[in-house]
Amino acid sequence: MLKVNKDTTVIREIEPQDNAQIEHVIRACFHEFKIPLEGTAYADEETPRMYESYQNDNDVYYVIENSGEVLGGGGVKPLKDFEETVCEIQKMYFSPKVRGKGYGKLLFETCLKAAKTLGYKQCYLESAPQLKAAIHIYENYGLKHLKGSLGNTGHHACGIWMIKDL
Repeated sequence: MLKVNKDTTVIREIEPQDNAQIEHVIRACFHEFKIPLEGTAYADEETPRMYESYQNDNDVYYVIENSGEVLGGGGVKPLKDFEETVCEIQKMYFSPKVRGKGYGKLLFETCLKAAKTLGYKQCYLESAPQLKAAIHIYENYGLKHLKGSLGNTGHHACGIWMIKDL
């Protein structure tokens, strides 16, 4: 568990009781930013069961929690149907309550560090053009834009594809 500041906000690995709260955070972002619901994480089978979806040796999902309230999350998983040395940073979404306070950067750094620890050589991610602040963070951390998608995420509605060597 990573204590973020002197209050009760922490970044920690997901627990079973977090599923409903993180699902709500993820789905709310799609409505707020008018991101398509089909062909995105909104429609993924794992979105309602995030804890169960990140219980392998080569993946991890973190949540940002404050006094029992889950306010965001993000994870690392192997990029489906691609080279085993490439992971995907997935399902990184935040409640408006924590945006603009540095938690996104901190969680992104936590995911990059976890990806290295898990032995990945590259990090890939997909995003929606509407998520301009997130894309700016990714660019600042050295992710480079790609002309198309990699692997088989099923997220055909995402229009931003990025990668970084670790």
